[in-house]
Amino acid sequence: MAVDVYPVAAEHGELVLAGRCSRRDFLRYCSFITAVLALPPRYATRVARALEVASATRPTVIWLELQDCAGDTESFLRSSHPTPGEFIFDLIDLAYHETLMAPAGSAADVSLRDAIDRAKGSYLLVIEGSIPLGDGGAYCAIGGRSAEAIVREVAADAAAVIAVGTCAAYGGLPAAAPNPTSAVGVAEVVTDKPVMNLPGCPVNAVNLAAALVHFLTFDELPAMDEIGRPLFAYGALLHDNCPRRSHFDSGRFVREWGDEGHRQGWCLYEMGCKGPNAFSNCPLVGWNDNTSWPIAAGHPCIACTEPGFWDESSPMYRWMGEELLPSSGERERSDEAIGVALGVGGAAVAAGAGAAVLAHQRKRAHAATGAPDDSSEDGAS
Repeated sequence: MAVDVYPVAAEHGELVLAGRCSRRDFLRYCSFITAVLALPPRYATRVARALEVASATRPTVIWLELQDCAGDTESFLRSSHPTPGEFIFDLIDLAYHETLMAPAGSAADVSLRDAIDRAKGSYLLVIEGSIPLGDGGAYCAIGGRSAEAIVREVAADAAAVIAVGTCAAYGGLPAAAPNPTSAVGVAEVVTDKPVMNLPGCPVNAVNLAAALVHFLTFDELPAMDEIGRPLFAYGALLHDNCPRRSHFDSGRFVREWGDEGHRQGWCLYEMGCKGPNAFSNCPLVGWNDNTSWPIAAGHPCIACTEPGFWDESSPMYRWMGEELLPSSGERERSDEAIGVALGVGGAAVAAGAGAAVLAHQRKRAHAATGAPDDSSEDGAS
């Protein structure tokens, strides 16, 4: 399917996809992705230029589905910044994806081989699902070949590999004890290529979009933590940015589903929330166009972005213990701070919190890459 594009504001290299979005919407999207990536605002122009080039060249992406439930594909199909159609037809050449492609059987094998040959050394490989190593890989085979064999072959000529979802990142649910299939994460099989983990059950489509745009913009994967997660999405504890954090600090906890505290949005820690152990930007980007996310819907975080998921998170409603609970003195100080904050405009509080989070993530990213921190010149503090 051919999609026409036309340039506007050419001095900035911005493109608007014909019939799809206005110049204003395009620039708003570039600013949104720049913020998600915790980059200085001036990088929005560079993101726009990268998307212009991507629209013209459409870098090749090969997506493998292995030992999984297809939840990460479902999440991708419900993305909105950009939509799956804009991704597939405008930004990338999704050359192979068993769930979304038309060819099947031997024709699918031909499509995979053609994609590898056409973009050898430059394509991105996205892997969804864990890789079972037990019994010679018999627990996940496609066209008579084991998942491990397919991954090794396709990864050999990839520029980089992105493991989407917790199963691909760490083994996930298939690797839960006793792990009958000997399931492992992608990084345990692919050891000679850059591998970025985007955990989550499923992955948040916003983070996948941002990671792809970062690669298109800088021709490299974003700065990552020690277990291969991009800092822009997993650089801060969910607990530190949780909108219910003030209730935690003040000792206001839900103790029974549907009780008064639950109806008033109090902290879910005693109901098993694993937010203090989870690194994720869920409070900032949410799901379904930032409509909601689990804690906002009244359900505790299950730390699905962490290597211990599934075993260490279950039973899901088991609380983590008293060691993190605030003392009476801490509660008094928190109540005083809340009283001061209530006198400030809500919009200003939200904006300040967002700026602080982005600044924190940016500093961590600069520290990881060794680049100088330029947050001060962009007004961050």
